[in-house]
Amino acid sequence: MNIHVEARNVVKRFGPTVALDGAKIAIAEGETHALVGRNGAGKSTLVSILTGLQRPDEGEVLFSGEAAPALADRDAWRQRVACVYQKSTIIPSLTVAENLFLNRQTDGAGPIKWSALRARARELLDTYEVDVDAQALAGDLSVEQRQLVEIARALSFGARFIILDEPTARLDGPAIERLFARMRSLREQGVTMMYISHHLDEVYEICQSVTVFRDARHIMTRPVADLPHDELVAAMTGEATAAYESRSRTPGDKVVLSAENLSLDGRYTDIDISVKSGEVVGLAGSASSGKVGLAETLVGLRKADSGTVTVNGTRVRPGDVPSAMKAGLGFVPEDRHHEGFIPLLSVGENATFPIARKLGRYGLVFPARRRAKAEEMIKTLDIKTEGPDQPVGDLSGGNAQKVVFARALVDDPTVLVVINPTAGVDVKAKQALLGAVEDAVGRGAGAMVISDEPDDLRICDRVLVMFHGRIVKEMPRGWTDHELVAVMEGIED
Repeated sequence: MNIHVEARNVVKRFGPTVALDGAKIAIAEGETHALVGRNGAGKSTLVSILTGLQRPDEGEVLFSGEAAPALADRDAWRQRVACVYQKSTIIPSLTVAENLFLNRQTDGAGPIKWSALRARARELLDTYEVDVDAQALAGDLSVEQRQLVEIARALSFGARFIILDEPTARLDGPAIERLFARMRSLREQGVTMMYISHHLDEVYEICQSVTVFRDARHIMTRPVADLPHDELVAAMTGEATAAYESRSRTPGDKVVLSAENLSLDGRYTDIDISVKSGEVVGLAGSASSGKVGLAETLVGLRKADSGTVTVNGTRVRPGDVPSAMKAGLGFVPEDRHHEGFIPLLSVGENATFPIARKLGRYGLVFPARRRAKAEEMIKTLDIKTEGPDQPVGDLSGGNAQKVVFARALVDDPTVLVVINPTAGVDVKAKQALLGAVEDAVGRGAGAMVISDEPDDLRICDRVLVMFHGRIVKEMPRGWTDHELVAVMEGIED
């Protein structure tokens, strides 16, 4: 077995923090190798070292037995490794074609030939079956489309080692299957891949081997076929972890969120929904179902062509987020990196944005009040942070998502709307986030969970399934994964 990529005894420190402590990984040529672990286990730090963005303090990286290039030799790194990151690196103000061939718009000297660039982009998109207009502005793309463009761009460099960091976090079932089909084809062509995911079922479906990191250390490397699921989870967490169990409850009579005759051209048509206090309602469907567009209309991020939204008895102004929040709505957006927080601001500042007016007088925020409220939210949601003053951008993905939840919950909302609440977080963080939703509902709020992940939707008292812009079925508790997916994909028996 030829080893394509290897990291040996890697140590990396950031001040007093040890991000990697003698970590190692060896990936065979032509293998799809999973790297798993809880948020903060050291996965992202290893990626930065394997892509030449960071230099290890100790240890070494080898490609096909040869030492890695110098950090300054970026061309040499691109010839060896390409990476699709969980956080999008697409530039919104550029077109798809410009993003695909950024810094390589021409084959040599001379001006850019735009028609040739667009033709190259269309050829690349067709090769990887990405149905996106090469001339479209990247900022107008959906989350799924941006993800697929990034995958096509990474593959276009021709590297024989590709790192995929949570590539399916915001993709629906058919898109994931297309990605997996392409990965299998690449593997047949001898391409080596490292696959990072918190969805362990994907590890078993697409990977041959798995390496587990915990607390900055290598815990084990095993063939996937020989590793029971419970043993993998125990290696990641250091303990046996039971599946999340939803709480039993009886919804109240008061309707806290309702929509009547909502329509938005090209997204959804004639939608009627209602959520009662003490109730969790799920909204499921594929990426093209219209579920995210509907959720964003409910919270005021989009303005419907017709229909009304009522929050806690108050009809809110269409397309007006402050109006919805004032009526008692809390919101967790789909993409935390772009819509959920400001990375350079502190945990305390991000968590208390909605109640800034309550933390002082005459337009001023009293720091002591903000700190006290932030510390309360940190304790409630078990956010792993140095304190309220730490920038959110320094936190792991799961803890950053907890800050987004803190912002949504800080004003004790009557209605909570959360989109893909556990995308890109580990098994422990998933339990904490779903528990936070149920805690809010236990206090009398109503909640809507928008997701196509069955594990997210198991806490729901009922699930509304959308298909091509319409609600086609309501599923009470007790559905199976097969039943839910069949309705979502329009193939119900």
